[in-house]
Amino acid sequence: MKAIALVGWSGSGKTTLIERLIPELAGRGYRVSTVKHSHHAVDLDTPGKDSWRHREAGAEEVMVVSGRRWALLRENRDAAPPDLAALLSRLAPVDLVLVEGFGGEPLPKIEVVRAATGKPLRAAGDPTLAAVACDEPRASGGPPCLDLNDPSAIADFIVALCGLR
Repeated sequence: MKAIALVGWSGSGKTTLIERLIPELAGRGYRVSTVKHSHHAVDLDTPGKDSWRHREAGAEEVMVVSGRRWALLRENRDAAPPDLAALLSRLAPVDLVLVEGFGGEPLPKIEVVRAATGKPLRAAGDPTLAAVACDEPRASGGPPCLDLNDPSAIADFIVALCGLR
């Protein structure tokens, strides 16, 4: 599977861009999945529900299944979280995985930048930084600047970069 990371400061618009890229790429016939990194202690379960009770009792993994979707919850407990390669290996095969965050991983990156934040590039100097998706033109030099408000052009860039057909 091909994967590309969208990185940037909090509030830069990474999630919004991914939200716009998914239908653009899917409309072209590509199967797309996502992986999102969070710095928060995310809990997708509801305290008191059976699956939550199974986890609290010590289950390593709990799978919740319905007619519309299923989810697998894995407890890290005291172990370090898995690296991105291990996480990607758990996904069903698709054409492209859009990864939000994981800026330290060695995969191609597009940094999302909004001029209003006044923040510098997070991935400046990173050899895997392929482009910057920005809302205002940037000084020449460095990776190309893609129009943040043109998801079709950004999708074209991703398709070419990843060698998708």
